[in-house]
Formats: sequence, structure tokens, C-alpha cells
Amino acid sequence: MLAYRSAFYAERGQTPLRTDNISADFMFEVLQSRSSYLTLVVVAIGAISSHSYCQEPSQALRRADAVYRAGQAALSQHDLNAAQEDFEQVVRLAPQAEQGHSALGAVLVSRGQTTEGIHELEKALAIQPSDSTAQMNLALAFVQIGAPEKALPLFAKVQAQARQQRRELPSYVEMAYVRSLVLTHQISRAITEMREAVIVDPRNAELHDGLGSLYAQQQEWKDAQREFLTAIDLDPQFAVAHLHLGVAMRAQGQANGLTEIAKASQLAPQNTMIALELGNALVADGHDDQAIPVFEHAVELDPNLTEASYQLALALQRSGKTQQAISLFKKVLAAEPENTAAMTNLGMALCEAQQTKEAVPILQKAVTLDPQNVTAHENLAAAYVQLNQFDDAIRQLQAALKLVPDQPQLHYDLGLAYKWQDDAAAAIPELEAAERLNPNAPEAPYLLGILYMQQGRYSDAAREMSLALKLRPNNSDGWATLGSVYENLNELPEAASALHEAIRQNPSQPDAYLTLASVLVKQNQPEEARLERRKAADLMREHMNFQRAEVSTNAGNNLLHSGDVTGAILQFQDALSYDSNYAAAHLGMADALDREGKTMEAAAERQKAEAAKGAAAP
Repeated sequence: MLAYRSAFYAERGQTPLRTDNISADFMFEVLQSRSSYLTLVVVAIGAISSHSYCQEPSQALRRADAVYRAGQAALSQHDLNAAQEDFEQVVRLAPQAEQGHSALGAVLVSRGQTTEGIHELEKALAIQPSDSTAQMNLALAFVQIGAPEKALPLFAKVQAQARQQRRELPSYVEMAYVRSLVLTHQISRAITEMREAVIVDPRNAELHDGLGSLYAQQQEWKDAQREFLTAIDLDPQFAVAHLHLGVAMRAQGQANGLTEIAKASQLAPQNTMIALELGNALVADGHDDQAIPVFEHAVELDPNLTEASYQLALALQRSGKTQQAISLFKKVLAAEPENTAAMTNLGMALCEAQQTKEAVPILQKAVTLDPQNVTAHENLAAAYVQLNQFDDAIRQLQAALKLVPDQPQLHYDLGLAYKWQDDAAAAIPELEAAERLNPNAPEAPYLLGILYMQQGRYSDAAREMSLALKLRPNNSDGWATLGSVYENLNELPEAASALHEAIRQNPSQPDAYLTLASVLVKQNQPEEARLERRKAADLMREHMNFQRAEVSTNAGNNLLHSGDVTGAILQFQDALSYDSNYAAAHLGMADALDREGKTMEAAAERQKAEAAKGAAAP
């Protein structure tokens, strides 16, 4: 059967922890939980009534001044609703006073009405372009809406004014400025800016963590680790710094990286992103069993975080909890209908659950939406194989090979599909390509050996089978087949050696004894050959008796189920006459005796069943 592949990880051993490409968004978004990233400060700049008016202020301006002060008082009490009402009244009373527009814009942005807030802040700057508070708040608002290119000139002005006045920008403004530089791909400039901020404020743990995050962007892991360690020294409870330190340590192959990530989770158990990263780290180390409850916790914290649901589904799928994984994949697709990775894994899970007909249209959609998705083609091919649609499977594998012509597994799968169609001529070149591309995999040479043997190419078959068995020696059928190939080549010592190994690995298989007997005859060892034939005959007799015992036991169970206790007992007796150590027959007999009230005899049968199981155990 063709193997299904995860659209996220082809093999668990290749599961990546995202250390080679830590996103700036991730690093700075987590930081927001600690700093006020969008604290839009309204600074008192003086009474509105004195704002460049030469004549005596009008009653409206005096009223505006009083309402403005009331708005500031509401802000000091964190009453944004009242502050907004006051500043809206200020704007109506004094539309030419920039303070009202600046204050209203700040409050609107802080309440999530970003577009309206930006409009008011721009009005303020149109009236007074040097208003540094409005510049700062407008820059932060542009960052919030994902327009860093508009924010950067404003940040530059704010910073220039601050330096001229010999004061420093708040750390959250510095971080937003740096984030804008990162988002516009000015990493070197961002690092320079952050270094200067750290020099000015060396005791600020957040700045050190931010600088480390930038180094991580450049994969300068030693420098990043140094900054993260400094941040933790300054603030041992800084959960995000522990997370970042753990990621940096893992990127360098250091042993305690997972411990640091776990520490971050302990310090911030309600932080969804930290929980997600801890789960990913556990998965990367092959600990799906430990990762599953972590992902479940992340989903509990944020049921709408599809990434957490997706990672949980993958971990459940790898752990054999297929039905649970299917439910989660469907949840992810309900939120993201065009997520082809989730489609591919859902299709794989449905096939594993023997729901292949339901899987096929999902995998077909994945291929249609993302024709470059090799895994989707491969999984669709495997689904077609389950449905015996070999032509369709071959087409999917051919399409996948056009995308990645040097993928050995795809060549092997295609060769296998051709073999199922009895097309050895087409299968052999694909298997040869698979072997050439991955000479350390035993599957391709083994299958080639079978095909060569079927074509009578015994020398080629012996070569390929020998190679396959060197790579994977624990294969009793393979050794038996190789022994048969050597016999056809009349290489009798080699044949005997291979057959002895087959028997050693699986002494209950009669065919190897019979082939060995044939080889011994050719070596003029008739007595040894006779002994091997007797062993084969005994094994075949035992196997036949086992089959008879199995049939009689099934018949007895059916009769017992229908209420015919007497008939059931006769069938169980027949079964035990064929094989007295057949545990299932003893158990069936015990159930029948219980029905007749023969409790002691039933108990004795159950003891015999346990003894038989113990004798059969390796």
C-alpha cells in the first residue's frame, strides 16, 4: 500500500521547530502582552482658550477649554467612554483647535476605531504639524493597521524632536518604531536603532529582549542568546524572554532549550502563543503524548486559534487517534475553507479510518486549489489505490514527479503501482530510479529482486535481494526468496545459508524447509533432506489443525449466540481435538459451561486458556 504523508511534516523526525525563521510578528506580538504597545497618550499642552488667540476668548472657546480638561480628567480615571464624549464636544466647539482633534484621535484609536482616529490625528497635524503627541499617536495607529511605511516618517520626526530636547522615547514607542523597520525589511537599521535604545536604557529588559529578537531574525543566535539572558537577569519573571531564550538555545542544539520554553509556559500559563510554541517544541522532540495536552490547553485558551487546533489534530493523528484528528481538521477547514494542508491531512486521516470515498473529493479539491502540493498528489494516489483505481493513482504520482523529479519515494510508489497492474516493464525503471536516488532504502531493491526473479533474471534478482537484506536483514520471507533464487542459479551453499537464516527467523513457515530439502537433495544429502520435509509436513499439519480449530470455534460461538448450548459444546470439543492449546476454544467452552451452570468446569477451561496464551507468548 502506498504510504500517506502529512502535509505539514513528511516524517516526525523532520518536524521543524520554527527556529530557523522566527517571524518578527511573533517576537513583537508576544511582547505586547507585557508592554503597552498602543498606549496613545494624551498630553496636556495648555488650555485651548490660550491657543494662539490674540483677542479675548469667546464663550465657546472657554467652554471648549473646560470640556477638554474634563476629558483629561476622565482619561486619568481610564473612562474612555466619557473622554471620547468630552473630546467630541471639544471638536464641535473649537474645530480649529488641534488639541481637541489630537485627543479625540488618540482615544478613538485606543478604543479600536482606528480609521476614525487616524482621520482626527491627521486633522490635528494639518492644524499644527509640530504636535509631537499627535505624530506619535498617528505613527502607532499606522503600525496597528499594518501601514509601517506611513509610520516611519512620523517616528523619525518624533525621535528627532526627542533627541533635540534631550529626552528618550517610551520603550513601547521604540519597539513600534523598530517593528515598522522590520516590517519594511530594514533589519540592519532596526538593529542599530535598538542598540542605541539599549545603550540609553540598559536596565530595560524589554529592550534587551527586542534586540535579541532582531538578532534571531538574522540567525545570529549567540548574540540573540546573550540579549535574552540579560533580559532574564534583569527580570527573572519575564516569560517571553524565557521563551525566546529556549528557541535560541534549540537553534544552536543546546540541551536546555525545552526547559526554558516550559519555564515560559509556567510563568504565563494563559499565554496562548507560548503554549503553542511549547507544543511545537515537544513535537519536534518526538513527544506527541506530552504535546497533546499542551495543544488542548491552547485551544481552551483560544478556541478560534486555528493553528492550535491544527497542530493538535496533527499530534492526535500521529498518535493513532484518528477520529479525534478528523473532527479537528474539519473544524480548521470550517474556519479556513481553502487551507490545503488541512485538506491533505484530513484526506489522509479519512483514508486511515477506511473512509476513503469521503477522502477522495477532499484530496481532489486540495490538488485543484494547490496543484504544486506534492503531498496532496501523493495522498490522493494512495486513496485511489485503496479504491483499486490504479490508473488514477499513476496519474497523480506522475504529476507529483513532474514537480519533484528526484523524489525517491515517488518513484518507488509509481513502480509499485505499475507492479499492481502487472506492468513490470514500466515498474522496473521507476524502481531503479528510486534505488539510485536513495541507495540506503531496502524497499526498491527488494521489489526489483521480486520482479527480476519473475522474469527469470536470477543473477539480477540475487544481487538486488542481497542488497535489500543487507539493509534490512530481519526479513524471513526475503531470505527464503533469496534461497530459492540461489537454487535456480545452482549456487547451492549460498542457497542453503539463506534458507537456514529464513528458518531461524521464522521456524513456523514450512516453505523454507521444503526449498531447503530440495537444495540438500542436489547436494547429495538425502537423509538431511528427508528430515527437512518431515518438519515441513508437521508444520503444515499443525497449520491445518489450527485452521480447523478456528473454524469449529467460530461455529461454536455462533451456536452459543443463537442459544444452542449443546451444539456449541460439540463444536468446541471438535476444535480442541484439532488443537488442544487453542485458547479461543477453551474460552468458548467456558462460556458454554457457564450457561449450563457448570461453574467449576468453566473456571478450569479459563485456566487452560490462560495457560495456552502463556505458552504461545514469545
